[in-house]
Amino acid sequence: MNKVFKRIGLLLFISVVGIQFIPTTLNESDNVLSTDFIKTYSPPKNIKNLLINSCYDCHSNNTKYPWYNKIQPVSWFIESHIESAKTELNFSEFGNYSTRKKKSKLKSILSQIKNDKMPLPSYILMHKESIFSKSNKLDIEKWLTELEQSTISYE
Repeated sequence: MNKVFKRIGLLLFISVVGIQFIPTTLNESDNVLSTDFIKTYSPPKNIKNLLINSCYDCHSNNTKYPWYNKIQPVSWFIESHIESAKTELNFSEFGNYSTRKKKSKLKSILSQIKNDKMPLPSYILMHKESIFSKSNKLDIEKWLTELEQSTISYE
């Protein structure tokens, strides 16, 4: 019985070490596209910083990875999460969206922030700088509402 547990332990150890050598495709780019939300709409500096700190790691083409992204299977989980988030909303490609889709996404962003659905609690846990203060929330909600009502409707 003891030999069985040792063999299982050894097999598990070899598996955990072995998966560390399986590479993942990282969501990194030095290019900021002309279609990027921030380039397209030039938000005030405080709004820009809020978006970058709280949204862009998952919802853009350029993620700033934490140290623990080098550990498998954590890296697979993070990459899967980013891929899913970018499918829902990609700030890097926001300028390519149709006017209707832009309006819809802005409403969704507003709703997610107002209802404390974004940033996700799992993201906040490891990124304390991404938490919106009450004044941050009010600022970004006001700016996004104005953007949705004015800029987007005239494109």
